Amino acid sequence: MKKLMILMVFISTMAFTACGQKEHVPANVKTAFSQKFPDAKKVNWDKENAHEWEAEFKMNGKAYSANFATDGTWKETEYRVKSSELPAAVKSTLKSEFKGYDLEKAEVSETPEGKVFEMKIENDDHDMEVVMDGNGKVLKKESKKENDEEGDNENDEEGDND
Repeated sequence: MKKLMILMVFISTMAFTACGQKEHVPANVKTAFSQKFPDAKKVNWDKENAHEWEAEFKMNGKAYSANFATDGTWKETEYRVKSSELPAAVKSTLKSEFKGYDLEKAEVSETPEGKVFEMKIENDDHDMEVVMDGNGKVLKKESKKENDEEGDNENDEEGDND
């Protein structure tokens, strides 16, 4: 009986230890991160998928997330901004093309291809996500009715390519 109890404790401990183990961030990913964000504080890592790692951290009083490929290549950085921090052209487009919508959330998304502004806007019965470049050009917009009974009926619309 005593051997059985010891065996049960051993098996339980091993199972708990195996489940509690986190994968280690590759050294090249940490090095690339440190070089790109030398002032980052409170860094927490998660494995996004088999080929990508995400770091969540604080820098300059803001919360950031940054994604790196397993080879250390930087993929994307995102952080929230206040409406007052949006470029004038972005604010102008919001005002002219999305009358009646309130800005709920704004983020900057930086990738090797450039910087865009991702915003969640809403009015009485619609939520919309809008992506613009720094010149206020709408690159993408996704609309969703709040009162939509099915809940997943989204319409994707691409911005003009003028």
